[in-house]
Amino acid sequence: MSSRNEPRPSKAERTAKAREAAKVIREAQLKKEKRNAWLIRGGVLAAAVAIIVIIALVVINTQKANEPVAETGNVPANANAYGGVTVGKDGAIIAPTTTEKTVDVKTVVAPTAEATSVAAPEKIGIKASASGEPAQVVIFLDFMCPACNSFEQAYGPQLDGLRNEGKVTVEYRALPFLDRFSSGTNYSSRSAAAAACVVDQSPDKYKAFVDSLYVNQPAENSKGLDNAKLKKLATEAGAADIGSCVDAKTYRPYVAYAGALAGSAGVNATPTVFVDGQQWMPETVNQFGTFLTTVLDAKK
Repeated sequence: MSSRNEPRPSKAERTAKAREAAKVIREAQLKKEKRNAWLIRGGVLAAAVAIIVIIALVVINTQKANEPVAETGNVPANANAYGGVTVGKDGAIIAPTTTEKTVDVKTVVAPTAEATSVAAPEKIGIKASASGEPAQVVIFLDFMCPACNSFEQAYGPQLDGLRNEGKVTVEYRALPFLDRFSSGTNYSSRSAAAAACVVDQSPDKYKAFVDSLYVNQPAENSKGLDNAKLKKLATEAGAADIGSCVDAKTYRPYVAYAGALAGSAGVNATPTVFVDGQQWMPETVNQFGTFLTTVLDAKK
């Protein structure tokens, strides 16, 4: 039958039906709003948890970086007991003349007053070389020190050229002087210890790793590169895996000893540089290149 024969709903029935439809729509809207509220709460909670996790990781990593370091430790293979690594022609590491296998920070006598120069460099293995031998260049550095990076950029090529000609050897002594400028992560110590790991395991890659640390040098007052990045840079430089060496802080005592020894001898800033037993004093001879040439010419 045609719908025209069906009885028409009364006004009351139409009103009731409209109210029922409105109720269904309203309940659906309330359910949607409730679901969205839970999603928002869940998102906020997840974000809060993520922030807490990040903060916890930062705190844990900082605590690990600040865990006490042993006062005694081993000298890395291919490095000397003064904290130095000597590089010769074509980046080859020159065997150290010191015989000590371990170091102890407690044996270093603290300076009684701040020095302006190193009074007795021979006590820390710095001296003029014999006639006919390459001149010894010793660079006290800190891998977070921007002035050290500037020095390397300005004079590194000149030193590399002289080194490859057999006229000089270049000894790097990495110090922890700027640990206080790495927001509690002791970056200076960690990077120097990583370099010690490299020279111990992959001496032929040491210079490449040093160069990489300068290229990737963090800003002062930052946290510095984390250990994972230091390990990656070592691998990219061609070194063997230094992961366990870094994680165990194997050469942190060695770095601490090198810093204490340098400070005791009168080294109070980086870079501090010696050529053939003579200390470069920038306030006297502004350009290191001039100082270097003068010393080498006098040696001829």
